[in-house]
Amino acid sequence: MLKLIRVITLSPLLVLAACGADPAPGPTEQIIVREPGAAPVETAAAVVASDPASALITAGKAAFANCSACHAVEQSAPKGAGPNLAGIVGKAAGAVAGFAYSDALKSSGITWTAAELDSYIANPAAKIPGTTMVAGAITDPAKRQAVIAYLESTAAN
Repeated sequence: MLKLIRVITLSPLLVLAACGADPAPGPTEQIIVREPGAAPVETAAAVVASDPASALITAGKAAFANCSACHAVEQSAPKGAGPNLAGIVGKAAGAVAGFAYSDALKSSGITWTAAELDSYIANPAAKIPGTTMVAGAITDPAKRQAVIAYLESTAAN
């Protein structure tokens, strides 16, 4: 049986703050004591460190929330203002059935690799002049990488 006990160490500032007008700061340290032989407690930081790909996909899902105004990623979801992007990585641009793509996108000859998606998401109009996707550029490279990892993960949906 695992027993968790919270021990709070007070800093000298906390003790002095009790005499002054400023409110005392919160605890400065937390120690978790467990019984000898008990399994280690896994922290969120340990989970992220042990599975960075999963953390990247989770960050991508959060960043994709802005994109979901126009795009879905569930296989059975209907198209919106933009095509459904489930499993888009590896597909030809303009190939999702039932969506009215711009002539520019249909004739681009692009296959959606991570690199092609990265440059398109960074600036759609610069990548494919004449595209109808004029909103939603993601200028932050880390967010683009996360969104692409999330899109790659939708192939199994």
